[in-house]
Amino acid sequence: MIDFPEYLNIPMAQWVDTAMKWMLLNWGDFFEAVGDVMLGFLVNLERMFLWVPWPVVVALAFLAGWRLVGRLTSGLAMAAMLMIVGAFGYWKFAMMTLSLVTGAVVVSLALGVPLGILMARSDRFERVAKPVLDAMQTMPSFVYLIPVLMFFGLGKVPALFATIIYSMPPVIRLTNVGIREVPREVVECSQAFGATPWQTLLKVQLPLARPTIVVGLNQTTMMALAMVVVASMIGARGLGMEVLISINRIEVGRGFEAGLSIVFLAIIIDRITHALATRKATA
Repeated sequence: MIDFPEYLNIPMAQWVDTAMKWMLLNWGDFFEAVGDVMLGFLVNLERMFLWVPWPVVVALAFLAGWRLVGRLTSGLAMAAMLMIVGAFGYWKFAMMTLSLVTGAVVVSLALGVPLGILMARSDRFERVAKPVLDAMQTMPSFVYLIPVLMFFGLGKVPALFATIIYSMPPVIRLTNVGIREVPREVVECSQAFGATPWQTLLKVQLPLARPTIVVGLNQTTMMALAMVVVASMIGARGLGMEVLISINRIEVGRGFEAGLSIVFLAIIIDRITHALATRKATA
Protein backbone atom coordinates (compact mmCIF):
# COMPACT_ATOMS: atom_id res chain seq x y z
CA MET A 1 0.00 0.00 0.00
CA ILE A 2 3.03 2.29 0.17
CA ASP A 3 3.79 2.38 -3.56
CA PHE A 4 1.36 3.97 -5.98
CA PRO A 5 -0.35 1.27 -8.10
CA GLU A 6 1.21 0.89 -11.53
CA TYR A 7 -2.10 0.25 -13.28
CA LEU A 8 -3.08 3.86 -12.50
CA ASN A 9 0.00 5.32 -14.18
CA ILE A 10 -0.69 7.75 -17.02
CA PRO A 11 1.76 7.44 -19.95
CA MET A 12 1.73 11.19 -20.59
CA ALA A 13 5.36 11.23 -21.75
CA GLN A 14 4.63 8.65 -24.44
CA TRP A 15 1.58 10.55 -25.62
CA VAL A 16 3.54 13.80 -25.87
CA ASP A 17 6.44 12.12 -27.69
CA THR A 18 4.03 10.55 -30.18
CA ALA A 19 2.32 13.90 -30.80
CA MET A 20 5.66 15.64 -31.32
CA LYS A 21 6.82 13.01 -33.82
CA TRP A 22 3.52 13.30 -35.71
CA MET A 23 3.80 17.09 -35.87
CA LEU A 24 7.41 16.95 -37.08
CA LEU A 25 6.48 14.39 -39.74
CA ASN A 26 3.38 16.18 -41.02
CA TRP A 27 4.07 19.84 -40.25
CA GLY A 28 7.83 20.00 -40.68
CA ASP A 29 7.68 22.17 -43.81
CA PHE A 30 5.30 24.58 -42.08
CA PHE A 31 7.58 25.02 -39.07
CA GLU A 32 10.55 25.50 -41.39
CA ALA A 33 8.72 28.25 -43.28
CA VAL A 34 7.67 29.98 -40.06
CA GLY A 35 11.23 29.74 -38.79
CA ASP A 36 12.61 31.35 -41.94
CA VAL A 37 10.15 34.26 -41.69
CA MET A 38 10.88 34.87 -38.02
CA LEU A 39 14.63 34.57 -38.60
CA GLY A 40 14.47 37.26 -41.28
CA PHE A 41 12.42 39.45 -38.95
CA LEU A 42 14.91 39.06 -36.09
CA VAL A 43 18.00 39.54 -38.24
CA ASN A 44 16.67 42.78 -39.72
CA LEU A 45 15.59 44.00 -36.29
CA GLU A 46 19.02 43.29 -34.84
CA ARG A 47 20.71 45.04 -37.76
CA MET A 48 18.56 48.10 -37.14
CA PHE A 49 19.50 48.25 -33.44
CA LEU A 50 23.19 47.78 -34.23
CA TRP A 51 23.03 50.37 -37.04
CA VAL A 52 21.74 53.20 -34.84
CA PRO A 53 24.72 55.14 -33.39
CA TRP A 54 25.09 54.87 -29.65
CA PRO A 55 24.81 58.68 -29.03
CA VAL A 56 21.39 58.60 -30.71
CA VAL A 57 20.18 55.77 -28.44
CA VAL A 58 21.48 57.55 -25.34
CA ALA A 59 19.82 60.81 -26.45
CA LEU A 60 16.50 59.03 -27.07
CA ALA A 61 16.68 57.43 -23.61
CA PHE A 62 17.35 60.86 -22.09
CA LEU A 63 14.40 62.43 -23.93
CA ALA A 64 12.11 59.55 -22.97
CA GLY A 65 13.03 59.89 -19.31
CA TRP A 66 12.66 63.65 -19.39
CA ARG A 67 9.49 64.04 -21.44
CA LEU A 68 7.59 60.84 -20.58
CA VAL A 69 8.52 60.34 -16.96
CA GLY A 70 8.43 64.11 -16.47
CA ARG A 71 11.69 64.64 -14.61
CA LEU A 72 15.05 65.80 -15.90
CA THR A 73 16.81 63.60 -13.37
CA SER A 74 15.06 60.52 -14.80
CA GLY A 75 16.34 61.34 -18.26
CA LEU A 76 19.87 61.83 -16.95
CA ALA A 77 19.69 58.57 -15.00
CA MET A 78 18.53 56.58 -18.06
CA ALA A 79 21.26 58.09 -20.21
CA ALA A 80 23.84 57.33 -17.50
CA MET A 81 22.71 53.69 -17.28
CA LEU A 82 23.20 53.22 -21.02
CA MET A 83 26.57 54.91 -20.82
CA ILE A 84 27.62 52.48 -18.08
CA VAL A 85 26.51 49.53 -20.23
CA GLY A 86 28.69 50.86 -23.04
CA ALA A 87 31.58 51.45 -20.63
CA PHE A 88 31.37 47.79 -19.60
CA GLY A 89 31.98 46.91 -23.25
CA TYR A 90 28.51 45.39 -23.65
CA TRP A 91 26.86 47.90 -26.00
CA LYS A 92 26.65 45.47 -28.92
CA PHE A 93 25.35 42.68 -26.69
CA ALA A 94 22.80 45.05 -25.15
CA MET A 95 21.47 45.93 -28.62
CA MET A 96 21.23 42.22 -29.46
CA THR A 97 19.26 41.64 -26.28
CA LEU A 98 16.99 44.60 -27.02
CA SER A 99 16.31 43.27 -30.51
CA LEU A 100 15.26 39.86 -29.14
CA VAL A 101 13.10 41.43 -26.44
CA THR A 102 11.54 43.86 -28.92
CA GLY A 103 10.78 41.07 -31.37
CA ALA A 104 9.19 38.95 -28.63
CA VAL A 105 7.12 41.88 -27.36
CA VAL A 106 5.92 42.81 -30.87
CA VAL A 107 4.78 39.25 -31.60
CA SER A 108 3.27 38.92 -28.11
CA LEU A 109 1.22 42.09 -28.66
CA ALA A 110 0.16 41.01 -32.15
CA LEU A 111 -1.13 37.71 -30.76
CA GLY A 112 -2.01 38.66 -27.20
CA VAL A 113 -4.25 41.68 -27.73
CA PRO A 114 -6.64 39.86 -30.13
CA LEU A 115 -6.73 36.86 -27.79
CA GLY A 116 -7.48 39.18 -24.85
CA ILE A 117 -10.30 40.78 -26.83
CA LEU A 118 -11.70 37.33 -27.61
CA MET A 119 -11.52 36.40 -23.92
CA ALA A 120 -13.40 39.57 -23.00
CA ARG A 121 -16.13 38.82 -25.52
CA SER A 122 -16.56 35.12 -24.74
CA ASP A 123 -16.93 33.73 -21.22
CA ARG A 124 -16.54 30.20 -22.59
CA PHE A 125 -13.24 31.04 -24.26
CA GLU A 126 -12.07 32.74 -21.06
CA ARG A 127 -12.75 29.58 -19.04
CA VAL A 128 -10.71 27.54 -21.53
CA ALA A 129 -7.90 30.07 -21.90
CA LYS A 130 -7.22 30.75 -18.23
CA PRO A 131 -5.80 27.29 -17.41
CA VAL A 132 -3.65 27.48 -20.54
CA LEU A 133 -2.29 30.87 -19.47
CA ASP A 134 -1.68 29.53 -15.97
CA ALA A 135 0.35 26.68 -17.46
CA MET A 136 2.34 29.07 -19.69
CA GLN A 137 3.29 31.20 -16.68
CA THR A 138 3.97 28.45 -14.13
CA MET A 139 5.60 25.81 -16.32
CA PRO A 140 9.40 25.88 -15.84
CA SER A 141 10.84 27.92 -18.67
CA PHE A 142 13.37 25.18 -19.52
CA VAL A 143 10.48 22.95 -20.59
CA TYR A 144 9.71 25.33 -23.46
CA LEU A 145 13.18 24.78 -24.88
CA ILE A 146 12.56 21.11 -25.72
CA PRO A 147 9.73 21.48 -28.28
CA VAL A 148 11.08 24.68 -29.86
CA LEU A 149 14.47 23.03 -30.34
CA MET A 150 12.79 20.11 -32.09
CA PHE A 151 10.78 22.39 -34.37
CA PHE A 152 13.33 25.14 -35.11
CA GLY A 153 16.77 23.89 -34.07
CA LEU A 154 19.34 26.10 -32.36
CA GLY A 155 19.55 29.87 -32.78
CA LYS A 156 17.48 33.02 -32.54
CA VAL A 157 14.13 31.58 -33.65
CA PRO A 158 13.65 29.00 -30.85
CA ALA A 159 14.83 31.62 -28.36
CA LEU A 160 12.18 34.00 -29.70
CA PHE A 161 9.36 31.46 -29.43
CA ALA A 162 10.40 30.34 -25.94
CA THR A 163 10.40 33.99 -24.86
CA ILE A 164 6.98 34.59 -26.43
CA ILE A 165 5.41 31.61 -24.67
CA TYR A 166 6.74 32.79 -21.31
CA SER A 167 6.01 36.50 -21.69
CA MET A 168 2.69 36.66 -23.58
CA PRO A 169 0.16 35.74 -20.81
CA PRO A 170 0.22 39.16 -19.01
CA VAL A 171 -0.86 41.13 -22.07
CA ILE A 172 -3.64 38.62 -22.77
CA ARG A 173 -4.90 38.71 -19.20
CA LEU A 174 -4.76 42.49 -18.82
CA THR A 175 -6.39 43.12 -22.20
CA ASN A 176 -9.25 40.91 -21.06
CA VAL A 177 -9.45 42.67 -17.68
CA GLY A 178 -9.24 46.15 -19.21
CA ILE A 179 -12.10 45.55 -21.65
CA ARG A 180 -14.28 43.85 -19.04
CA GLU A 181 -13.79 46.81 -16.67
CA VAL A 182 -15.21 49.30 -19.17
CA PRO A 183 -18.52 50.45 -17.62
CA ARG A 184 -21.50 48.70 -19.14
CA GLU A 185 -23.35 52.03 -19.29
CA VAL A 186 -20.70 53.47 -21.62
CA VAL A 187 -20.98 50.47 -23.96
CA GLU A 188 -24.77 50.62 -23.95
CA CYS A 189 -24.67 54.35 -24.66
CA SER A 190 -22.46 53.83 -27.72
CA GLN A 191 -24.79 51.09 -28.95
CA ALA A 192 -27.80 53.35 -28.41
CA PHE A 193 -26.21 55.91 -30.75
CA GLY A 194 -25.97 53.26 -33.46
CA ALA A 195 -22.38 52.08 -33.08
CA THR A 196 -21.65 48.62 -34.40
CA PRO A 197 -19.85 46.10 -32.15
CA TRP A 198 -16.64 46.73 -34.09
CA GLN A 199 -16.96 50.51 -33.68
CA THR A 200 -17.73 50.09 -29.97
CA LEU A 201 -14.60 48.00 -29.55
CA LEU A 202 -12.27 50.34 -31.46
CA LYS A 203 -13.64 53.70 -30.32
CA VAL A 204 -14.92 52.99 -26.81
CA GLN A 205 -13.62 49.82 -25.17
CA LEU A 206 -10.01 49.76 -26.37
CA PRO A 207 -9.35 53.49 -25.66
CA LEU A 208 -10.76 53.13 -22.13
CA ALA A 209 -8.85 49.88 -21.57
CA ARG A 210 -5.58 51.30 -22.94
CA PRO A 211 -3.95 52.05 -19.54
CA THR A 212 -4.52 48.46 -18.43
CA ILE A 213 -3.23 47.11 -21.74
CA VAL A 214 -0.08 49.25 -21.41
CA VAL A 215 0.48 47.73 -17.96
CA GLY A 216 0.26 44.34 -19.68
CA LEU A 217 2.88 45.55 -22.15
CA ASN A 218 5.09 46.50 -19.22
CA GLN A 219 4.77 43.07 -17.61
CA THR A 220 5.30 41.26 -20.90
CA THR A 221 8.50 43.23 -21.53
CA MET A 222 9.83 42.49 -18.04
CA MET A 223 9.15 38.77 -18.45
CA ALA A 224 10.83 38.79 -21.86
CA LEU A 225 13.93 40.33 -20.29
CA ALA A 226 13.83 37.65 -17.60
CA MET A 227 14.19 35.00 -20.34
CA VAL A 228 17.39 36.34 -21.92
CA VAL A 229 19.69 34.02 -19.93
CA VAL A 230 17.54 30.96 -20.62
CA ALA A 231 17.32 31.91 -24.32
CA SER A 232 21.12 32.10 -24.48
CA MET A 233 21.25 28.35 -23.77
CA ILE A 234 19.82 27.65 -27.22
CA GLY A 235 21.93 30.05 -29.21
CA ALA A 236 20.56 33.55 -28.60
CA ARG A 237 23.48 35.97 -28.40
CA GLY A 238 23.48 39.00 -26.15
CA LEU A 239 23.82 39.81 -22.49
CA GLY A 240 22.32 36.46 -21.50
CA MET A 241 25.14 34.67 -23.31
CA GLU A 242 27.67 36.68 -21.31
CA VAL A 243 25.98 35.65 -18.06
CA LEU A 244 25.98 32.02 -19.17
CA ILE A 245 29.68 32.13 -20.11
CA SER A 246 30.54 33.73 -16.76
CA ILE A 247 28.70 30.93 -14.96
CA ASN A 248 30.52 28.23 -16.92
CA ARG A 249 33.91 29.86 -16.29
CA ILE A 250 33.10 31.07 -12.76
CA GLU A 251 33.99 34.65 -13.69
CA VAL A 252 32.13 36.62 -11.03
CA GLY A 253 33.08 40.07 -12.32
CA ARG A 254 32.02 39.34 -15.87
CA GLY A 255 28.71 37.93 -14.69
CA PHE A 256 28.12 40.94 -12.45
CA GLU A 257 28.72 43.37 -15.30
CA ALA A 258 26.41 41.49 -17.68
CA GLY A 259 23.74 41.05 -15.01
CA LEU A 260 23.90 44.72 -14.06
CA SER A 261 23.53 45.65 -17.73
CA ILE A 262 20.34 43.57 -17.92
CA VAL A 263 19.05 45.30 -14.78
CA PHE A 264 19.73 48.73 -16.30
CA LEU A 265 17.82 47.80 -19.47
CA ALA A 266 14.94 46.50 -17.37
CA ILE A 267 14.81 49.71 -15.30
CA ILE A 268 14.79 51.92 -18.42
CA ILE A 269 12.05 49.93 -20.14
CA ASP A 270 10.00 49.68 -16.95
CA ARG A 271 10.11 53.45 -16.34
CA ILE A 272 9.13 54.26 -19.92
CA THR A 273 6.21 51.82 -20.13
CA HIS A 274 5.02 52.76 -16.64
CA ALA A 275 5.06 56.43 -17.66
CA LEU A 276 3.02 55.60 -20.76
CA ALA A 277 0.42 53.75 -18.67
CA THR A 278 0.22 56.55 -16.12
CA ARG A 279 -0.07 59.23 -18.79
CA LYS A 280 -2.88 57.38 -20.54
CA ALA A 281 -4.67 56.84 -17.25
CA THR A 282 -4.61 60.52 -16.37
CA ALA A 283 -5.31 61.81 -19.89
